[in-house]
Amino acid sequence: MRTELDAGAFALATAEVRDGIEIAYLREGVGGYPLVLLHGWPETKRIWWRNIGPLAAAGFEVIVPDLRGFGDSGLAADGHYDIAAHSRDVEALVRGTLGHDRCAAVGGDLGGAVVQDLGLRFEGLIERQIIFNTLLPRVPDAYAAAAIEVPGGPREVGPGDYFLRQGREADQLSTELDTAAKRRRYVGEFYGHRLWGAPGAFDDAAVDFMTEPFGDAAHLRAGWGNYEAAVRARPSSERPRLFEIGAVPTLALYGPEDHVIPTSFPAMCEVAFAELVGPFIVAGAGHFLQWERADLLNQTLRYFLADRIRPK
Repeated sequence: MRTELDAGAFALATAEVRDGIEIAYLREGVGGYPLVLLHGWPETKRIWWRNIGPLAAAGFEVIVPDLRGFGDSGLAADGHYDIAAHSRDVEALVRGTLGHDRCAAVGGDLGGAVVQDLGLRFEGLIERQIIFNTLLPRVPDAYAAAAIEVPGGPREVGPGDYFLRQGREADQLSTELDTAAKRRRYVGEFYGHRLWGAPGAFDDAAVDFMTEPFGDAAHLRAGWGNYEAAVRARPSSERPRLFEIGAVPTLALYGPEDHVIPTSFPAMCEVAFAELVGPFIVAGAGHFLQWERADLLNQTLRYFLADRIRPK
């Protein structure tokens, strides 16, 4: 097996962070500057396998959790899998369990939204944030003033049907996907013909590696909780902090080989963040930029956070 596809490549830890929620996480490079890597959907911490080692070697303490209901993390007794719930879990892990008052954070998709919420909800926790191909603050008046047209959904109806099914028909979809093989095949489509990623970015072995955690029915179902909250089919624990301009210094990247995130993403970033570097277009990347252009992202983080890296 390729080293990057070895599920045991990094030591796994778990912690009960709050309200009985058990979060599984990786922690490499202890003693370096804390850097939190947050996955989205349909991902787990495995999407960062090409980043963890190089970033730890560069001087970071790399912290990579599975969000509640994903991968090796536990399910939530309260049934909440929304942005605010994930945000509070991560804050409890970083500050409460690991003892860091400040950190930098990186994320795309759901993880990028959680990164932004962390910066707005917990003042001072996120010193700098790096986001790509994710949900951006909902500030329609500001976008309109900049003459930016914000679409109401994914770029194409075909690739976007998942959103409504997972949000409004989650129980029916779960019933249809009644075997581990069906569940993994469904998730695998997002790494292939659904046009989220760059063509050829994931071979069969990589798709198998990424989808293995979703073979479990309860975890797959939990992962749809954020979509249910987004369409109000499931109550949110709290309102997400995504209705204001972000003040955290932000580096924005955009993988254009992505038919889910709108092409207006770069222009929206210029409005959504008060202190912005970029946005930079990353050729050859789509929704899974951290895997598709891992070397580029790793080098970018080294330079964007160079003054925070602690000498070894």
